[in-house]
Amino acid sequence: MNRFIMADASACIGCRTCEVACVVSHQEQQNSAAVTTADFVPRIRVIKEDSFTTATVCHQCEDAPCANVCPVQAIRRDRGHIFVTSSRCIGCKSCMLACPFGAMTVVASASGAQAIKCDLCWHRKRGRRAWKPARPVRYSALTQHTCSASASILNLSERRSGLHDGRNSRQPSRQARSISSARIFTPASILSGSGT
Repeated sequence: MNRFIMADASACIGCRTCEVACVVSHQEQQNSAAVTTADFVPRIRVIKEDSFTTATVCHQCEDAPCANVCPVQAIRRDRGHIFVTSSRCIGCKSCMLACPFGAMTVVASASGAQAIKCDLCWHRKRGRRAWKPARPVRYSALTQHTCSASASILNLSERRSGLHDGRNSRQPSRQARSISSARIFTPASILSGSGT
């Protein structure tokens, strides 16, 4: 089962609280006052466009392009999720270029450039529960706890089918049109203003 965090663009208000919670969660001190601009590297990103905001994060792809292009196999799949082994990463940025969701980031560190991505809060006790598919999942990511708009959800295959059903029920029904009502245009009919 492919599990990943997704954001509901219709609920996201673009406050970036999820980004702050992610950064603080991955610090040793767990102190938001200690975060500097150099240390602010979230594994979830809020994207702002003209009419909407939403968060984007690793989709834990089944055939992960980032893992396929890594020349040193620093990115691997384990228990259905994609991990980066930082000790093997050479910081080549191939994974950044290959990721279709823009979820990979390469940052400079004392040991050299390192690729980072969403790890579904593996370092948290509650995060590890999501990695045990045999158990009933009562997992919620840290971003879910901090999102004031409740826009962040853990995307499970069962939940996705419900989302698809809801989306399909909101779409207006389309009735098939008969071929007799179709108009055929030729270059001559367009210039003359009449359809054939």
